[in-house]
Amino acid sequence: MSSSYVMRPARLDDFDDLMLLASESGPGFTSLPVHERIMRERLEKSEKSFAGDLDQPQYGKYLMMLVDHETGEVGGCSAVKAGVGIDQPFFNYRILTIAQASYAAERRFDMDLLVLTNEYVGYTEVGTLFLRQAHRGGGAGRLLAQSRYLLMASAPERFGDTVLAELRGVVDAKGNTPFWDAIGRHFFRMDFTEADILSATTDNQFILDLMPNYPIYVDLLPPEAREVIGRVHSDGVGAFKLLEWEGFKFDRTVDIFDGGPLVTAPRSLIRTIRESRVVTLETGEANGRSGLVSNDNPSDIRVTMADGEFRGDSVFVTSEDVLDRLKLSPGDTARLWLRS
Repeated sequence: MSSSYVMRPARLDDFDDLMLLASESGPGFTSLPVHERIMRERLEKSEKSFAGDLDQPQYGKYLMMLVDHETGEVGGCSAVKAGVGIDQPFFNYRILTIAQASYAAERRFDMDLLVLTNEYVGYTEVGTLFLRQAHRGGGAGRLLAQSRYLLMASAPERFGDTVLAELRGVVDAKGNTPFWDAIGRHFFRMDFTEADILSATTDNQFILDLMPNYPIYVDLLPPEAREVIGRVHSDGVGAFKLLEWEGFKFDRTVDIFDGGPLVTAPRSLIRTIRESRVVTLETGEANGRSGLVSNDNPSDIRVTMADGEFRGDSVFVTSEDVLDRLKLSPGDTARLWLRS
């Protein structure tokens, strides 16, 4: 499992690479807009978040980059928002099921409604997971995803008790989505792409201004829109499976633009966090187990893949390359997650 990849905090000089990732991510990837001002602001906010320089830690936004330690090439990114719905609304549709019954008509059936909500205030969000095509495979996707949880484990006081993830719904290469065409287009009078950019670059007041406040009956939507409610974009299936493996569950809540699913999990029960432990690292020849190891430093988190084995209860022996990628020395402590 060992490789030269390492996850580290994003830096201001990652701007060009971040813009490249944004351009490759495609339509509907709201958290990676091709927008220079927004991307620069996110890098600045991320640096302050990692450094602990925010007066209100719940506003922290942590952006991490996947880098080939040998070549310096950036292969992807992922992020954590310490708290959503605090500085601006975090709108979603909750799917409610109501019972319809009439004794006179001898009818009884259930119907689904979409209700606009802003109920996840203070939840931590994981997202912005994007891996370039050339770097897919070999465990890089897992490293991108699981590094976020090792960051949370290193400083739990910075994050919420419940974690959520909002996955991209069904959107084609031109930015068309049947869910938006059936609902949003009628109320916003704009294309999906324009609404998506507004969502990424404003305080979302436009959603509060234009979105209908009344429930929407799912049965009144065209079949192509009903079929994509809660479905994941084809590029996000792998990420969705990893979230399920971590313990996230579909919360019957979907994105108001593309109908993609929202999943949640208690932070303390997320698998990577629950199974990780603090160890002392030593170097030597050892290849018994494979996993991920971090320097457990929230201000300058570094995470990489590692092979090794335990010597005693708390000493993990691995290669010098692993310690080099983590910027650690023999005898230093680290946080370890091993494959079961």
